[in-house]
Amino acid sequence: MFVEGYLFSLKRWYINDKIPLSLEKYLLLFSCELELIKNKNCKMSKLIIDAVKDKIFLMIIGDDFKYSITHENTKINYEKLIVLINEFLNKKKLDFKKISQIYVNRGPGSFAGIRNSLSIVKAFHLTNKIDYYCFSFNDFGKKSNVKYENIPNLCEKFKVEKNLINPLYLS
Repeated sequence: MFVEGYLFSLKRWYINDKIPLSLEKYLLLFSCELELIKNKNCKMSKLIIDAVKDKIFLMIIGDDFKYSITHENTKINYEKLIVLINEFLNKKKLDFKKISQIYVNRGPGSFAGIRNSLSIVKAFHLTNKIDYYCFSFNDFGKKSNVKYENIPNLCEKFKVEKNLINPLYLS
């Protein structure tokens, strides 16, 4: 960039964004190289949260890995669900910035589990712009033995809408 002169008569300098043509090609090559490096290292993961049953289930799915963990479904664990998720991700050396989508079970099941997991997912969505899918095993038709690692594909197949909350509580 070059400084071109005074702004009006106030003896203040103004900056005009002009890049010399001799440097422009190098800047373009450099910026393209940075973009390639960024995209190469950017592997996104999917997080699955199921807190509606007798166990809290968390799973992270990447291109070349799958990790899962379960916790007892107690009032104490409901209150610290975000801590459990954070510990799980830290243990696997992942962070929230590497998560591209979240899948959360919307029930039917425990009211407290559904409420807490949905509120956490909504917070992730608002703060990190992470898309979420609220699924129910009832959404997948008569498939009785659905595996958690298949949930992202099943949500796509059965057209589960993203960023829509519609909980199913047991009465």
